[in-house]
Amino acid sequence: MNSVEGKIALVSGGARGLGGMSARKLAEAGAKVVITDIREEEAAETLDVIAKAGGTAKFIRHDVAIEEEWAAAVKFAVDEFGGLDIVVNNAGVASAARPLEELSLDSWRRLMSINLDGVFLGIKHAIPPIRERAGRWPGGGSIINISSIMGFIGGARSAAYCASKGGVRLLTKAAALELAPAKIRVNSVHPGFIDTPLLRGGVEAADKRMEGGGQHFIDGIVARHPIGRLGQEEDIANAVRFLASDDSAFMTGTEVVVDGGYLAQ
Repeated sequence: MNSVEGKIALVSGGARGLGGMSARKLAEAGAKVVITDIREEEAAETLDVIAKAGGTAKFIRHDVAIEEEWAAAVKFAVDEFGGLDIVVNNAGVASAARPLEELSLDSWRRLMSINLDGVFLGIKHAIPPIRERAGRWPGGGSIINISSIMGFIGGARSAAYCASKGGVRLLTKAAALELAPAKIRVNSVHPGFIDTPLLRGGVEAADKRMEGGGQHFIDGIVARHPIGRLGQEEDIANAVRFLASDDSAFMTGTEVVVDGGYLAQ
């Protein structure tokens, strides 16, 4: 089930969190993995975990907002492992909650450059090497874009983040239609509230500004999930592994929502 044996994957933002766990799950399932990130120390820790589990992974420093670094990261995967079959466009940032009228254009553009431009560049530069090898797999090549439930719903004081994740959602569909003839599938994953370093940063901020502090913040989020808990990194990584594998061979342009029932309400 969900085997990616013999495939070559690149995971952006793969040093920690959802990207780190996705890299681990792909390596565990048999892929050779290139981890890209700006966090070199944390990437080294993830590489060590993968190696101790018997997997194969390498790292290249990579800012997803810079096109030349995307070209270098893809070339690195091809040079080191002989090609590319899977790209997980995971790298992303959240912004501090801020009213629209106080949001600077520079802040807007910086978030877009990572969350949306970075996904566009990842797709663009992955196409040639994935297309070369797509015919050898029943499910072809696979590009997986990490969006969010905030790509479906709005959030006050989160306009830039919502716009970026909504953009990823529709970029995925357009790319899926364009690349289907080349046997390259493109799907998006939409996490709900997942217990990651990014969420924990929100908890720390809540400790400073909310009555009841961070635990009150967490309890409020959990109460909005029918399943009754926060998501775990493995919940998203398992979806990524499925979409990367030939078990999802008939899926493209699809939104995979992993949110504990949040959007069903």
